[in-house]
Formats: sequence, structure tokens, C-alpha cells
Amino acid sequence: MERLAGNVGYLKLDGFAPAEAALEPIRAAMAFLAHTDALIIDLRENHGGRPAAVALLASWLFGERPVHLNTVVTRGGAHREEFWTRPEVAGAARYGADKPVYVLTSRGTFSAGEEFPYDLESITTAGRYVVSGEALVGGERATYELFVKVVQSWARSPFFAYVPDEMKEFAEASVPWRTEPLAYRSDLGDRLPDGLAMPRALGVFDLDDKSAAVWLEKVAVVPRPWDDARHARAAYLLGRLSGSPRVAELATVGKHPFTMADYVFGRLNTQVVPILHDDVVWQHPLVAATFSAELRDRLRAAAAELPTYLDEVMSLPHLTAHGDACPNNLLTTADPAGFTLIDFGFWQPLPAGADLSQLLIGDVQIGKTRAGDLAARDDAHVAAYVRGLRDEGCGIPEPVVRRAHALHMLMMSGLSAVPVELLDRPPSTALEAQVADRAAIATFCLDRVEC
Repeated sequence: MERLAGNVGYLKLDGFAPAEAALEPIRAAMAFLAHTDALIIDLRENHGGRPAAVALLASWLFGERPVHLNTVVTRGGAHREEFWTRPEVAGAARYGADKPVYVLTSRGTFSAGEEFPYDLESITTAGRYVVSGEALVGGERATYELFVKVVQSWARSPFFAYVPDEMKEFAEASVPWRTEPLAYRSDLGDRLPDGLAMPRALGVFDLDDKSAAVWLEKVAVVPRPWDDARHARAAYLLGRLSGSPRVAELATVGKHPFTMADYVFGRLNTQVVPILHDDVVWQHPLVAATFSAELRDRLRAAAAELPTYLDEVMSLPHLTAHGDACPNNLLTTADPAGFTLIDFGFWQPLPAGADLSQLLIGDVQIGKTRAGDLAARDDAHVAAYVRGLRDEGCGIPEPVVRRAHALHMLMMSGLSAVPVELLDRPPSTALEAQVADRAAIATFCLDRVEC
């Protein structure tokens, strides 16, 4: 346990002791790390332990409401035990649900050590589990390991309680939780271009009208650096994905009729635009130090042009898109030149080049990497993406791709770059850097559209 450079906390755990024995050591460790800006939890040599201790540690990382992490059921169902976070044990010393937490795992991580990373929540993820055991194959015992993801309508997420009553119906309908099960029920994996794969689905089961379980092969991830060459390779393969006629037949497999108009009339008009016109936000010291008055005025002017921008982007070609092609959703495996796609919740037709947005700035938005030269990386991405389109026989001109991508990126990321969700954090060098990078994203998106 230590504080690293940049005010990053580091906690190494080699096991999960019984909860009664683990409580005070965990309490002391989290008190020591409470005021760091990010936390690394190292489980690379964690050989497991008690699920109650996993829930105990997770209690410091979630919000003030109890969260159901998992349920242990014995074979035959004779015994069933639920595990929930316990906000009362952490109290006001909770690390919080909004600061970045990174979990390191390896081949040496198993049992309860594997459970912990899968307990980190998502609004449409009810649970993530590793199921392992033995089976008879040809008369011999063989081990197996599966990954199970339970997806749900986000109306069942604890965060849905914060949605105003008058917006609940619209908000629930706007998040397409059914898309992922439908994608895995299809033959999409057989249609992906060479170099792209998706986990093999062993079963997809509807649990009720608002949730489903997807049983998948567990992907053997091989960590690789995201350098310029890997970014360019990902952009090229995303271009092939968007340009593939066979993939296009499943572009609407999720049966979710989302368009950019839904996003503009929903989130942008009801949440983002009011923030841009709230003078109190611009007077916050973090925002005032990095978002200049000129940048504020440019963002407000762009918001005023939303009807024009929307008409334009809706008139441009739309192609199949993953919908959230950030590096976290492009797993690197034993194939050094390929990727395994995961998280298909936003799979749908989008403006040409839409997947390049999250590839470029996804990790920057969350503070995982610095902005650097966004323009140079984006130019390389677009060129590689267009090569991918061409190799699939798609002849959309590069300037059209650039324009569609620029408009999509401004609407989805540029206008919402003002980091209102970070403004209640204590000041730190890392936080100032993240806010400065958000300003860089906003400036870059505006430059791309205005040029």
C-alpha cells in the first residue's frame, strides 16, 4: 500500500480473508488512500478467498446505497447466499463511485480475486460472473471457464432513482439494453472482417421482460500498448466493419430506433445546453482556469447551430457502427494484429466514421490518457478508416467521412466536454490535467466542425 506519483493510490491484495478479519485492515488501508485522485488495486497474485470480503472492499468504492454484487448458489440450489455492498461500514470515508479505479489481474488471479473486477457496475449490467468447473469430454475430465453477463433495462439500476419522474419513460427507452443479447443470438461473429472477432456465445437466455443472461467463452486477453500503430490498425478494422455488406445486414439487429435526433432532443437539449448557459458553471475555478471565455462563447454558438448541424449529419451516409469503440472495448489477444469486440449495447447505424470518436478521445475523457496532438491522431485514424472502407468496396469520399465524423464527435463529446461531474472533487494536479484535456477535446471538436 502506497501513494504513487500523481497522487495515485496503490493497494496490493494477495487474498480475501474472512470479512470479520478483513474489516479493520481494509478500513485502515482505505483511510490511508482516501484522498488520492485515482486508485490501483493489484490482484495479480490474488488467489481468492471469501466473497464477503470482496463485498466489504467494494463497499468503499460504490455510492451510499447498497448494491447487489452476486449470489452464490450451491449445486442443486439447496443453499443461496446474496452479497451486497455495506455502505455503513465505510461511512463518510467511502472512496466514492466517481473516482477512477484500475484493477490489475493476471493468470495468477482466480476465485474471489476474479470476482472483484466484475463487480464494478454499469447502468445496464446487473452482474458479471466467471463460472468454472469440470466436464466429461470423450470420457475424460476437462476444465472449463465461462463468462456470464446479465444485462438489464437501466430502469433497474440504482442510478435510475435520480431521473426526474417526468423523464423516466423517455430515459428508459433511450438506453438500448436488448441490443447486446440480440447481437449474440445472431451470426454476427461469422460476418466480421478478418482481424475482428467477438466472444463466442454459448447461450442467451431471457430472464424476464427487462433482463437477459449472456453466457460467453472467456476471452484470453494479452495486454498490448496502445501506440500509434495499434490505433491505426483499430481504425482500419473499424472501417472494414462499417463498410462490410455482410455486416450491414445486421446493423439494426438490436431493433432500437435510435438516431442522432433522439440524442439532440434528449440529452443535449435537456441537459447539456442548459449547462452551457449556466454562468455559475463557468465561474467554477476549475472551469475558469481551462475553458476560456472564447471557448465558452464558441460552445454556446455551436449549441445554437444544433438544428442546422443535425439536419446536415442526418443527410450524410450512415454505416454500421459498434457505437462505443474505445480501447477498453477492443480487447487485444494472442493475435497481435486483431481485436475482440465486446459491449455491443450501442451497436447501430451511425454517421460514417462515428466509431473514430471514442477510439480517439474515449480514454482522454475519463482521464486515462492525456490529449496530446488530437488532430494528428485523428488524421491518421480517418485515413486508416477510409482504407478499410475501400477494402470492403465502400466508396464514400474521404471528405464526407471527415465531415460526418466531425459533426458526430461534436454532438456526442465536444458539447458535453465541460466536466460538471468532476467539479465537486478536491483540487489536485491530476484533476486539473483532466479538466484541461476536456477543454482540449472541446476545442478540437469545434475546430474540426468550423474548419
